[in-house]
Amino acid sequence: MQNLETDILIVGTGLAGLSLAKYLSEQNPNLQITLLSKTSIDECNTYYAQGGIAVVHDFIKDSYQQHIQDTLLAGKGICDKKVVEHVITEAPARLQELIQWGVELDKNNSGELDLGLEGGHSQNRIVHHKDKTGLEIETKLIQVVQNLANVTIRTSFFATDVLLDNQKSIGIIGFDEKSEVTSIVAKATILATGGSGQVFGVTSNPFVSTGDGVAMAYRAGAKLEKMKHIQFHPTALYEPNKSQAFLITEAIRGFGAHILNHKMERFVFEYHPDGELATRDIVSKAISDEMKKEHSKHVWLDVRHLPIETFKTKFPKVYNYCFENGIDVSKDLIPITPAAHYQCGGIVVDETGATSIKQLFAIGECSHTGLHGANRLASNSLLEAIVYAHDLAKNLEATIDDVKNSKAIITPIRYKNIHHDEILQFRNQLQHFMKYDSLYENMKNTEKVFEMVTEMSKRFKKKFKNYNSHPFLCETYNLIQTAEIILKDSLPKRYRAKSVKKEKTIS
Repeated sequence: MQNLETDILIVGTGLAGLSLAKYLSEQNPNLQITLLSKTSIDECNTYYAQGGIAVVHDFIKDSYQQHIQDTLLAGKGICDKKVVEHVITEAPARLQELIQWGVELDKNNSGELDLGLEGGHSQNRIVHHKDKTGLEIETKLIQVVQNLANVTIRTSFFATDVLLDNQKSIGIIGFDEKSEVTSIVAKATILATGGSGQVFGVTSNPFVSTGDGVAMAYRAGAKLEKMKHIQFHPTALYEPNKSQAFLITEAIRGFGAHILNHKMERFVFEYHPDGELATRDIVSKAISDEMKKEHSKHVWLDVRHLPIETFKTKFPKVYNYCFENGIDVSKDLIPITPAAHYQCGGIVVDETGATSIKQLFAIGECSHTGLHGANRLASNSLLEAIVYAHDLAKNLEATIDDVKNSKAIITPIRYKNIHHDEILQFRNQLQHFMKYDSLYENMKNTEKVFEMVTEMSKRFKKKFKNYNSHPFLCETYNLIQTAEIILKDSLPKRYRAKSVKKEKTIS
């Protein structure tokens, strides 16, 4: 086992992780910062984000108060209002920093930032780079961070667990790019690992979004909260037998797209007066219910009435992907279905990103700040990531000099070859169980799925004694654990107590 040391260890290379490294490097060029990426540096949820960042910019038409109110309404009354107020009022300053770092955003004919409209927003306030804002941000930040002398980037590193000493985080253990067992001891460890969309059968998330941060934090004893609040994006392209769905950005509905059933009716108005521009939870439920009524596997997105040349300019990624898959959006309807998109709950953190475990921090989608409540407002996720990266950097600057790296003896793990197909069977079964209806149809169905996943988890642990002996094995265990956490949190307390009692009786 190789043993490494660093000052700051960041697990994850999306906007949260990269911007944190940039902020820390600016504050203290002498800090040794290590960034870990599970695969390539750009394979993360940020890369696939299409819409943009919600920022109050036009203070004549818009205001902080309106953005705050929109966020609170979308979150169904369980957002932390202080957090909402802080994040939204910090947005303009953080946006200017992104622009200073080289991120290019679309402008209108007057040379001002072009502000898009998305579901749940009362005003146009989405700054964007066509329909590939995340790609623009990720690409530019990678260039910035790669040029920082005090930042080391390690790709293809799979972190299996948080290292603890006397209930304090002291780093990470896992496998490097050569599958060599590696421990990295750090004064501060930050989980910026993204979401858990791959728990579900259909998701907009890439294959790396397997709930790793949540599972590692859970095993370390960190507090989790609101994990049942999984947001489904209503408009993913329907492609049978494809687990990573192509997202049709919300901004297209803000541009005027219609959602139609198979009778060619705009049915979403039956669920909410805002129709297609209602919040994601409402539109996803409307589509799911309509699909049940019609016994169909999708509904339709209609953009045929929109100016096609402007559409191509604003949404080239969507236009080209559809065209390459035989859909001419100027003439054809686009088949769409809801897909698991965003984890609104996660690892509980305070206003600086600190978890319930000393020297362990979490930012980005894996964290639970209180911003999103039960349902995230569109384009608030990238905003949250950079605001909390900024705040955590300030906190670490003030405290890190007082922390010493641990000299504790680290128990090594052992690499073991696996039968890939045996493990894949568990993944496929889990994704077959985990659907929109698993959480949002009725409690009886959720109980049934929870029991099936719990039984599968027991079989997995019986068959594979050491989950941490191979990256693919550990990643699959992370998926199963995260699914159990989500489902258990979705059940009433009386049922949770009953299930715990049953487990103790069985064991």
